[in-house]
Amino acid sequence: MARKLTPLNSPRLLAAFAVLLVSPPDRAQDAAAPPKPPETPAQIELLETQIRFESNGDSRKEVHTRVRINSEFGVRQFSHLNFNFNRSFEQIEIPLVHITHASGGTADILPSAINDQPNPATADAPACQDIRVKSVRILGLSPGDMLEYRVVTSATHGPFAPNFYLSHNFATENVVTAELFEIDLPASRDVKPWTSQVAQNFATEKSGDGDNARVVYRWKRPDASHESQNADGQVPVPAAYSSKTTAETPLLPADSDVVLTTFPDWATLLQTLRQPFGTASAPDAEVHRKAFDLARTTTSPEEKLRALYDFVSQKIITVPLPVGATSFRLRPAAAVLSSGYATPEEKCSLLSAMAKSIALQTEVALVLPSASSKRGPANPAIFTSALVFARTPARVLWLDPSVEVAPFGMIAGSIRGKPALTLNPASDTRLFENVPDNLPFASTQRVRVDATLAADGALSARVKYSMRGDNELLLRVAFHQSPRDKWKEVAQLLAISDGFRGNITSVSASDPYATKLPFSVEYQITQPKFVDWSKKPVRVPALLPQLGVPELPEKAVDGAASPVDLGTPLDVDTRVTLRLPPGTSAEVPTGTVVDREYATFASRYNVQTGVITASRHINFLHRQVAADHATDYAAFLHAVQTDQLQHFTLTRTDATPKPAPPKSK
Repeated sequence: MARKLTPLNSPRLLAAFAVLLVSPPDRAQDAAAPPKPPETPAQIELLETQIRFESNGDSRKEVHTRVRINSEFGVRQFSHLNFNFNRSFEQIEIPLVHITHASGGTADILPSAINDQPNPATADAPACQDIRVKSVRILGLSPGDMLEYRVVTSATHGPFAPNFYLSHNFATENVVTAELFEIDLPASRDVKPWTSQVAQNFATEKSGDGDNARVVYRWKRPDASHESQNADGQVPVPAAYSSKTTAETPLLPADSDVVLTTFPDWATLLQTLRQPFGTASAPDAEVHRKAFDLARTTTSPEEKLRALYDFVSQKIITVPLPVGATSFRLRPAAAVLSSGYATPEEKCSLLSAMAKSIALQTEVALVLPSASSKRGPANPAIFTSALVFARTPARVLWLDPSVEVAPFGMIAGSIRGKPALTLNPASDTRLFENVPDNLPFASTQRVRVDATLAADGALSARVKYSMRGDNELLLRVAFHQSPRDKWKEVAQLLAISDGFRGNITSVSASDPYATKLPFSVEYQITQPKFVDWSKKPVRVPALLPQLGVPELPEKAVDGAASPVDLGTPLDVDTRVTLRLPPGTSAEVPTGTVVDREYATFASRYNVQTGVITASRHINFLHRQVAADHATDYAAFLHAVQTDQLQHFTLTRTDATPKPAPPKSK
């Protein structure tokens, strides 16, 4: 995996399902007719959401969906409907699941087809099994059928009552024809939704007087390209949504389309969050004893913190729920310690409590999705991660104990550089700290390929990786979470990502928990027909992983150049030794050397006595290439890409005498 990876964003829950494979448009259609949109496996013709909040924070959410099934793939997609909820304060009812068959006739799904089970992530965590999934098994669907269902979620005595909040993103994929969204609020709460630019158009309706006064906000988001539009080019929707006004609401600087929150500011939300995280509580005696025992053989504060971190990250099993899935209802640190498992927030709370019990300075911090989020509404729904922020005499450290195999001080690339709300801020005017962009160690990747080419054209190679940095964390997690009998599959994906083809015959990896050392992976790969000697000449690739070098960004509308993002500085060194069969000669390309202040690249190729050796070394020194150096970077990129296209040329000169034909009698 000798490449720079684009950091993965944290997963987000979508209102509809993701777009999968689509068929190509019909190219034989009349050129004068508008192009027909590609058919999706299933088309959501109506997605209608109505949410009503009460003054005490209780709520009722009803989702009404109509889906046309277009293919067998769509049948499989909707064979099960799953709905998440928190049993401690929510209830889910599914009053309607109705099928209208294309061939005629209808069917209703019986209550016996509805199942209520703990979320699979909590299977081994009894204390977390209020997080549940209600699922419906849909039988009898066929392409052309229409599926319609309603889901009602009621919430009472929520964790932050009487406060309430929500985030909503409108579907932008072409799988949704029309989306309708409604929020019904008590006027006495005097709260308005924040909206993004695309959600500025909506209808409002006021009703009632005094304590019964209410205000309703309605959005209609149709996709006019679909066939369900009427003669006026509009998607038919209920009359309640037909009025359209532009009302003034606060413009949302964050990523969601609509945000509603009764928390007036981040400071108020902060005070509310401090109670479930126990920031003001005295350390529990058992928590203190465990922390003291773990740190007793260490001397410096950082060594003590490392001992606590290793225990919480590796010995307390992570329940892989998204941050906020429990609505920030956390168990006390002592209960987490005795149970041996925890949600990400609980692991951070436990680590901070243990550290504080032995006089280390730590705080829990909740990460926001972007730098602009802290300028927007105080909304608990947008936190993406929980971390521990620690100050030692030597340095400031950020820790993520929820990733059980993350090296001490390493934070995933998708979180680095983001703002985080600290639960005990340094001052009333500095509520946020930025997660640092840098790693606590230099990022390196070393790849060694030891290959042998047989006379029959078969290739056998042993590939070994040793790495520090973002790819290290990805591989540690992959091998840690995969049973050993699945390691060949993980190695196969790794080989394919680096351009190696063949069959993985054996795999080994270093202990994912040994985080003080680089992570290493080694596998054996074979390819029976790597070379066809009948072709003249035989040209083979250099058997080195492809180096991922960022492309030039697209120019802005005004034609201005943009900086090139190189990511975290990374030093990649790849080497191959290829042993040729007897009687084979080889020609190798000329190496390349390119030296810039932001990155360097060097390649070398050599052949001696039937053995080819080659290396490529690229070192990204800076995070960014300035926009005014874009032309220079284009030349650097071209040099690297050209070098990676070079091949070895092989020629068989085998002079071994052929056996003489048998003599005739």
